[in-house]
Amino acid sequence: MTEAERSYYNQRALEYDDFYLGTGLYAERARPGWHEEVEALRAILRSLSARTILDVACGTGFLTRHLPGRVAATDQSAAMLQVARARLPQALVVQADAFQLPFPEGAFDCLSSGHFYGHLQVPSRERFLAEARRLARQILIIDAAWREEVLPEAMQERKLNDGSRHAVFKRYFTPAQLQAELGGGKVLHSGRWFVAVLA
Repeated sequence: MTEAERSYYNQRALEYDDFYLGTGLYAERARPGWHEEVEALRAILRSLSARTILDVACGTGFLTRHLPGRVAATDQSAAMLQVARARLPQALVVQADAFQLPFPEGAFDCLSSGHFYGHLQVPSRERFLAEARRLARQILIIDAAWREEVLPEAMQERKLNDGSRHAVFKRYFTPAQLQAELGGGKVLHSGRWFVAVLA
């Protein structure tokens, strides 16, 4: 991520959940089936059998709170983690770089990450996956599903409630594409809005 993108996520922390909840600037967007898919993601997370899970780029912990077992959560944004710590009182919440995580090899049964992988450009993708494989036997990636009205990847302009505008790199995935990039795995969710693969 660029410094500009890091700044954007710090600024966005207090309105980040609007994305999932359909509130704020997202209130007028037509997203049929959105809330049902968000609930499906929650159910997937609750059903994981891993005893120890690291959630990387946890943001506000909106999805993290549904993970079972012993949970550790990291993000680069101090503002996001302030919200996450209040939401995840039982978890270990640490500010950390996703490419150099402060945990020993094989420390977790599963590493999860929601809406982070799709912001990575080459070679950052390979670096992140190598770090994920160092730490966990399984990797769960949740990200945006590709649909015909969006470009598979592009720089996007994001607007915040204060009117500021920010450029963010974003990718969208088919289940097969995400599986291929992860070296295989099981598709846990394939919808209009989200895709989830456990590798």
